[in-house]
Amino acid sequence: MALSIATWNINSVRLRMPLVEHFLKTFSPDILCLQETKCPNDLFPSKPLKALGYEHIVIHGQKGYHGVATISRLPLTEIVERRDYCGVGDARHVSVLFHHRNKSIRLHNFYVPAGGDEPDRTINTKFGHKLDFIEEMKLLHAEAEDGISSILVGDLNIAPLEHDVWSHKQLLKIVSHTPIETEGLTDVMTKGAWVDLMRRKVPAEEKLYTWWSYRSADWQAANKGRRLDHIWSSADLDPHLTDIKVIREARGWERPSDHVPVIAEFDF
Repeated sequence: MALSIATWNINSVRLRMPLVEHFLKTFSPDILCLQETKCPNDLFPSKPLKALGYEHIVIHGQKGYHGVATISRLPLTEIVERRDYCGVGDARHVSVLFHHRNKSIRLHNFYVPAGGDEPDRTINTKFGHKLDFIEEMKLLHAEAEDGISSILVGDLNIAPLEHDVWSHKQLLKIVSHTPIETEGLTDVMTKGAWVDLMRRKVPAEEKLYTWWSYRSADWQAANKGRRLDHIWSSADLDPHLTDIKVIREARGWERPSDHVPVIAEFDF
């Protein structure tokens, strides 16, 4: 019984529910973590998900903005956490605890602030908020709970490595790839003992993207992507990783999100 976990910034779950349904029918992950759901909890479209066998749904949403949701075919425990990072009331995190075979796993689902356009907190409060959010994430440790493994997924809105962007040199002053952001996210990984699972399967010297801008007339031909979506784990799960799949084709689906799903598969 292998385990598969997917993450996807859906950019409005109600608008793109047909895409979510298509993805679940085609790829059948055990758990799907959605970001930027843009939907209050009471209006979340649970019914079509439950019809597909995803009966366990944990939501942290708000009207019109942000929002995360974790939907699962596997039972989720009642131990749910919704952290209010930076104390501003945004719905940007939810974690669940689940059991699979002989393991207990804490699964964090994040939507990190994008940070606006200007990488200078003195003139752009959104960028300052992003930096503060990342600073607070440094307190999150992959081995925080005895006997519990950890997985962290989501749209972290930072492409940390040189080949996580189409042009390292041209994007050094562009929000999502500035040194203060990339160094901050690397520090989150290091201090929290997290393993970057995507780069365990795709070497750091190879290009790897999960996002392509709506602004490009032909995103596929231009291929000016960034790896903004991530899957990390505690070190004990690293040897069990069997595959990482970036569903690039989803960027070409009808009325797509600008992000594509990423799936991690494990052998337990």
